[in-house]
Amino acid sequence: MTALERFLRYVSYDTQSSETSQDTPSTPKQRLLGAELARELQALGLEGAHLAENGAVYAWLPASPGKEGVPVLALLAHLDTAPRVPSEHVRARVVRYQGGDLVLNQEQGIAMSPADFPDLADQVGRELVVTDGTTLLGADDKAGVAEILTALETLLAHPELPHGRVAVCITPDEEVGRGAGYVDLDKLGAAFGYTVDGGPLGELEYENFNAAEAEVLFHGVNIHPGEGKNKLRNASLMAAQFIAMVPPAESPAHTEGYEGFYHLCTMEGDESLARLQWLIRDHDWDSFQRRKRTLEGIAFYLETRYGLGTVEVKLTDSYYNMREKVLPHPQLLDWAREAFRRAGVEPRDVPIRGGTDGAQLSWRGLPCPNLSTGGYHFHGVYEYIPVQSLETMAQVLVHLVTGAAQGGNF
Repeated sequence: MTALERFLRYVSYDTQSSETSQDTPSTPKQRLLGAELARELQALGLEGAHLAENGAVYAWLPASPGKEGVPVLALLAHLDTAPRVPSEHVRARVVRYQGGDLVLNQEQGIAMSPADFPDLADQVGRELVVTDGTTLLGADDKAGVAEILTALETLLAHPELPHGRVAVCITPDEEVGRGAGYVDLDKLGAAFGYTVDGGPLGELEYENFNAAEAEVLFHGVNIHPGEGKNKLRNASLMAAQFIAMVPPAESPAHTEGYEGFYHLCTMEGDESLARLQWLIRDHDWDSFQRRKRTLEGIAFYLETRYGLGTVEVKLTDSYYNMREKVLPHPQLLDWAREAFRRAGVEPRDVPIRGGTDGAQLSWRGLPCPNLSTGGYHFHGVYEYIPVQSLETMAQVLVHLVTGAAQGGNF
């Protein structure tokens, strides 16, 4: 079965995770695809294929004869899709892009223009998997799942390709920040790993943001506005002042590369109580700490104006830059770069402007860079992936596993 065939089957499952649910996994529908993947891995002939109680899928490819002593390599991806974007009834189809506007939905007038999506210029003449413009596609990360399973099938069909033991883990709830926590590292038994959860073909990611969330609460005093002088303290106006004091040029809309940012993602409230939810991101550890202190400083200033206890900042660290944990193992990056080249792709080291399960796994003790899937515009209705990228990434993973078994001697 090709990576495309697998991918089209997987995206027919609605596996959207939930930010508000405390269930494990956060939505029961994720288990449906998890169970299907466990059955498929078992049918392929992998050892121990099963769906764990927490919704993670495990399986192991035995080492080739004579390669039992090679350190176990893990391949990981996630099966859930992002909240906040429609994910039911994905109508995926393959189109050959001929240039100009790519019409996704004629009836609703939904199209992708090269003016808005310059990456389309590189896709002329290629077959692309797209949606009808009303849902996300799910290449994040069902493409990674399809590529891993296709690579495993190739290795099983070609016993002449030597490889060490390969551990496979497909997790739920990555999109809500819980996926890595579901991985039982002792059971997985791997020395190193790769998440297959990146973007355009050829990207190799081993640096990501340090990340924190800040919940800022504003406690006001409500009273009839006709009697409000020197008594009314409007929590929503206090929140507006807070927003205005956060550096406006340091938002996601004005930053790129290694530049960090403050991102306001939720605001709600009235005169009595207001709430802001911020994301803080920075690759540099010292800058990351300064950003947290900046929000605390703004809160302190507002408290001097409105009174002690009027502004409350709750900071929670989410994940840290994997660079510190990956760079001591440079062979992981060398193996990945050579695997890309063997598949005809020139690799590009790209810092992640976001997070990945690989970051949390690296800090838990499994050094785990992130590899491309080949997809574009994740988490939105304009998501697409070239068919060629799906198939090529499966080849990359075959080269990666066989090359690692040879100590990098491809």
